[in-house]
Parts: sequence; structure tokens; C-alpha cells
Amino acid sequence: MNRTEVIAFWGPDSMSVDLRDGEPCEHAVLPEVLVPVEAQVHDPSGTYFGEILVWTDRGATLAALELAWVTDEMPTSLPASVDGRLGWLA
Repeated sequence: MNRTEVIAFWGPDSMSVDLRDGEPCEHAVLPEVLVPVEAQVHDPSGTYFGEILVWTDRGATLAALELAWVTDEMPTSLPASVDGRLGWLA
């Protein structure tokens, strides 16, 4: 069974994490590291808050999940998926 685990947080109180795949795998030929996904995050009022960035190890395995925010305050939790939209519950 293949699984991915959190191996480190990016800093104190950070919601961004480094990941490691549990099994060896072949890496993709392309050196892609940032997955082109759109994962916008919104606050309880629906205002754009930031986004989730998905990083890979040479395009093959998950390497990190980054919660990038555009507000003055760093978030203290990860958003949930509600009705297909990432955000925090009011």
C-alpha cells in the first residue's frame, strides 16, 4: 500500500507541511514541482483568503502542501472542503 506522511511543518504554528511518500517510485521525466491546481480558500464571509499549493518531488510524489494566505494574520488551522469550496466554517 502506498501512503504519504507529514514529516515536518514549515515553521512554528505553520499549516504548511513537508510530505514523504512511503514507498520508492520512479520520478517523472519533467522536473515539475508545483502542481497546476486551483484550490482557492475563502473565509467564512466568502472573501478570498489564499490558496493551497501542492508541491511534488520531481513530478512524481507529493512533497509538500502549502497554505498561502493574503491576509495579515497567519491561519491557525487548515480549511475544510464545504460544498466543493475550501474555507472555514463560520
